[in-house]
Amino acid sequence: MQGEQDYYRLLDVAPDASTEQIREAYRRLAFQYHPDRNPAGSDASKKMQEINEAYATLMDPVKRREYDLPRGYRGRVPKFRKGSKVKVSSNSASPYRDRNGIVDKEPVKDAFRFWYMVRFESKGLPAVSRFAEEELEAVRG
Repeated sequence: MQGEQDYYRLLDVAPDASTEQIREAYRRLAFQYHPDRNPAGSDASKKMQEINEAYATLMDPVKRREYDLPRGYRGRVPKFRKGSKVKVSSNSASPYRDRNGIVDKEPVKDAFRFWYMVRFESKGLPAVSRFAEEELEAVRG
C-alpha cells in the first residue's frame, strides 16, 4: 500500500506537518468517511482503512521516517546541532526522560535517523548519553 498511496496527500497535510496537524486531519476525515455514517455500498470502508493506515504510519516517528526517506520527503538534515538545548521525550525509555540537556557533539546519521550525544548536568557533574532524533524535543525559551 505504501508504494501506491501518498499518505500526506491522502490526509491532506504537508510533509512537514506536525503530529497535531496530522491528528486533526485524521479526525476530520475519519468523521467524514466512517462506515457508520455512510451507506453499506459506498467505498467509505475502504477509504477509512487507507486513512487509518496513513495515520498509523505518520504518527509513529520511526515508521514516518522510514516512510519519508525513500520518497525524499525528509531531507537528511539533522533536527538539532551542537549546542542545541533539547528535552528527552516523555515516551522515551531513558532514565533521562523529561530532562533538559545540551547536544554535546554534531549528530551522526545511520540509514534511518540521526543520533545525538546529549550532556546533562546533575549536582555539578556532567553525564552524556546517546539518543535517537525521535527521542528528543526542542526546548523553547
